[in-house]
Amino acid sequence: MTPPAIVIHRDADLLARAVTARIVTALVDAQSARGNGSIVLTGGGIGTATLAGLRAAPARDAIDWRRLDVWWGDERFLPAGDPDRNETQARAALLDDVGLDPARVHPMAASDGADGADPEAAAASYAAQLAAAARPEDHGPVPAFDLLLLGIGPDGHIASMFPEAPAVHDERPVVAVRGSLKPPPVRLTLTFPAINAAREVWILAAGEEKARAVRLALSGAGPVQLPAAGVRGRVATRFLLDRAAASALPQSLARFASP
Repeated sequence: MTPPAIVIHRDADLLARAVTARIVTALVDAQSARGNGSIVLTGGGIGTATLAGLRAAPARDAIDWRRLDVWWGDERFLPAGDPDRNETQARAALLDDVGLDPARVHPMAASDGADGADPEAAAASYAAQLAAAARPEDHGPVPAFDLLLLGIGPDGHIASMFPEAPAVHDERPVVAVRGSLKPPPVRLTLTFPAINAAREVWILAAGEEKARAVRLALSGAGPVQLPAAGVRGRVATRFLLDRAAASALPQSLARFASP
């Protein structure tokens, strides 16, 4: 398996702008090759900043937004429209401005949605949506997403998979999370089988508080103890970092990074 690529940018602002440009290129290439494209969004500061940057970038018009499927890697199980939901933040940052086909936008369920306040039922419903979108050539129960974005927590969590939590062992593509180490306590998340079905997985990290987790993820830590270490895209895995997030990398890794 190809080792992850590491790209380091001077600061968080430059990182967000560079990721924006990379997203445009990746989705245009996917649509040119297959007619349609797909992306899995992440929340968090750098994820939202990237979407806001994409909204402001003239190059965004190179993407055919009507031929793009939008999914989420995890979600806070809160009522629809709650400002803490990843969906709400993504819509405000980008999605409401780019003319997406509403049928191709796939938010995870809200706690006041069709499944009610039952996160396990909501997770099963999202898994069913993914299965319905998967094609024979995807070779699995979820689509082979063109691009899947992830943040990384200081503890090494990705999406809503936290160290030592049941989700890191689960083979179902989507699960409910109860007792999350970060509020709110109830969430929905993709798991490793769904995340690693993506053609490309990008882990975005900015800030010195992420440096230790980034180092461990790239140095052979176990995925149960550090979920970020278990991420591998089918074609490529990229760690896109600012200098602060990369500050703890050993020379053996940092020497492969871009300036």
